Amino acid sequence: MQEQKMFSEIEVTKEVALGLGLTEEEWEKILEIMGRTPTYTEIGMYSVLWSEHCSYKNSIKQIKTLPRSGGRLLVAAGDENAGLVDIGGGYGIVFKIESHNHPSAIEPFQGAATGVGGILRDIFTMGARPIAALNSLRFGELNSERTKFLLKRVVEGISHYGNSFGVPTVGGEIYFDDCYQDNPLVNAMAVGIVDVKKTATAAASGVGNPVIIIGSSTGRDGIHGASLLASREFDEQTDEMRPTMQAGDPFAEKLLLEATLEMIEAGIVVGIQDMGAAGITCSTCEMSGKTGVGMYIDLDKVPQREPNMSAYEIMLSESQERMLAVIAKGKEHKAYNICKKWGINAVQIGVVTDDGLVTLLHKGNCVASVKAETLVLGGGAPQNDREAVEPKYLSKTRSFNANQYNNNIAEDRDFFKLLSSTTIASKKWIFEQYDSQVRTNTVNIKGDAAVVRLKEIPPKAIALTTDSNSRYAYLNPYNGGMIAVCEAARNVACVGAQPVAITNCLNFGNPYDPEVYWQFKEAIRGMGDACRALDTPVTGGNVSFHNESKNFAIFPTPTIGMLGIIDDVDYVMSAEFKNEGDSIYVLGNMRTELGGSEYLKLCKNIVNGESPIIDINEEKILIETILELIKNKAVNSAHDISEGGISICLAEKAILSKTLGCVINYDNCQTVGNAFGESQSRIVITANKEQEQKLKEITQKHNIKLTKIGNVIKNDFIINGLVSTNVSRLVEVYENAIPNIMSL
Repeated sequence: MQEQKMFSEIEVTKEVALGLGLTEEEWEKILEIMGRTPTYTEIGMYSVLWSEHCSYKNSIKQIKTLPRSGGRLLVAAGDENAGLVDIGGGYGIVFKIESHNHPSAIEPFQGAATGVGGILRDIFTMGARPIAALNSLRFGELNSERTKFLLKRVVEGISHYGNSFGVPTVGGEIYFDDCYQDNPLVNAMAVGIVDVKKTATAAASGVGNPVIIIGSSTGRDGIHGASLLASREFDEQTDEMRPTMQAGDPFAEKLLLEATLEMIEAGIVVGIQDMGAAGITCSTCEMSGKTGVGMYIDLDKVPQREPNMSAYEIMLSESQERMLAVIAKGKEHKAYNICKKWGINAVQIGVVTDDGLVTLLHKGNCVASVKAETLVLGGGAPQNDREAVEPKYLSKTRSFNANQYNNNIAEDRDFFKLLSSTTIASKKWIFEQYDSQVRTNTVNIKGDAAVVRLKEIPPKAIALTTDSNSRYAYLNPYNGGMIAVCEAARNVACVGAQPVAITNCLNFGNPYDPEVYWQFKEAIRGMGDACRALDTPVTGGNVSFHNESKNFAIFPTPTIGMLGIIDDVDYVMSAEFKNEGDSIYVLGNMRTELGGSEYLKLCKNIVNGESPIIDINEEKILIETILELIKNKAVNSAHDISEGGISICLAEKAILSKTLGCVINYDNCQTVGNAFGESQSRIVITANKEQEQKLKEITQKHNIKLTKIGNVIKNDFIINGLVSTNVSRLVEVYENAIPNIMSL
């Protein structure tokens, strides 16, 4: 095919290539690879697949340092569309988290909605039925009308797509900080279950097998979404990127889901992949590149919803709700019948070839003929080593003694200020917009992680959470990366689940800035050390760079999605106070660290100092201990101490119970450090007298500190010297804070 005359819609020059986001060095490499000047369609294909968003060219070498196999993983990270974890009984959990940050800043409703749709397709292309969705969101402070608008529309987009599609949104997190003013973060996670014998692959094989496009028609929406929107900073031209946005249709996706799963079940699918970022370019080249085969594609056969689309537009469109499938030859009719049953398009557009080339015909002309492996990750796509330099600001933050406030006497106004802060206060207004109960698998507990029962293999369940604290990562990227993994593991352990694997979404600024790249490398180093120690390998995920503008650069935000396994759903633990008279304990250390705390940010307007210590051995012991305590029914509740420290942890336990409070009196409990310090690896637990002996036996066996700090009482909430109020007031302050700001 390379010998035949090539057709180019536009003459391609270096200037054209640079305008598509390629570098001069990349342009020269493409000329060397091809031995000729590429056509316009070909340079478009390289521009999207060699973009940061698709190729991970500035991150892949660092990502490869993470533990990407072992444990319960059934496929190594990056080998398929999503991670696959063995949960026993012949079943696996498929899960992944990805970003849709830049699209959500431009068009928040569709940006968030298509983020949910895209991650769901990654799940069911592997043959798994989606059973849960989560999210991790970051916005600027809510004193801005733009932030209020973005929050409303992002939440509407998430709820619209998830609710319409029929997947429960079971958990997530939301933080507010000035650094996200121009760059909100919208990280979407999806989880599915699959019979491991019926998983599908994203690799093409079988010369002569038909290549079929399934799902919605192709339009001009989303062209260059990966290369020009997701792989650059925001500037004066940002609004011009609006045409790169995709529009989602959750009802079409539901039909696509059912057709896809039925085809996989029928055993006729050789390989299948979602057309996400880079559209048909991505699916044809990646599926071919994995096995060294090629594809011969006739673009005139691609169903199009807009007239006179060029080959370039067809190949780069990111229209949603589409799949590319390689079907076993002779079984095409089964694929067509299944798709017809579900009312979706299914059209053969090509065949698998043995030459390794993706060859494209359009209107009788050969518009592209490229070696697939030269375009894709692990093949010819660039893999860069970027310069990394420790940020100058760290010398200032490290010299600041955040603990100088430790021994100050805390005031109740500080306590209520924290309780009503947008980061800590109830997100009920948001979560109530999500259907958390559809499919009836959600275990309705008030816990630190979401719990989903597995009807396929009762009495098992899984626990799910998303976690990150970007202030910690800003002050110490290594600690921040490690803490994100540890807090996620701690949260699933608090509901009684053994942490088994993570997915990650790494949100950072410009990788060409040496200080940003140093943050990135250090955060990954911390994540990797934590994952190795906790035996929670990385199943895959997403890197989102260029989250900055002229005015703001985001804090480094490594978001962790954690999966835990519960052998018996009857042993699930919740966080709220349970019984009047129960003793209240802190399990773990009693350190008083304020660096990076919500107290310093909110009450002193300081983001400074050193992030909290994270001792991975201490964390391992804590997780082992709480799991043994729950298994032996030696505790009645468990809640991780995080933002706001012990005082806010206790308040949340009271708020969740609605009618039970506490009286707290331990050494210096009214000091700022003790009340609001955010030292890691600590859990507040409660137990009655009958449980006390077993509690002490288990904690002594693990040689972990157990400190009694008070008792559960009815109605009142008293921390000696700090606050004396009632639970109903806590509920009012906590639940009304965000609605009052949003004027709801």
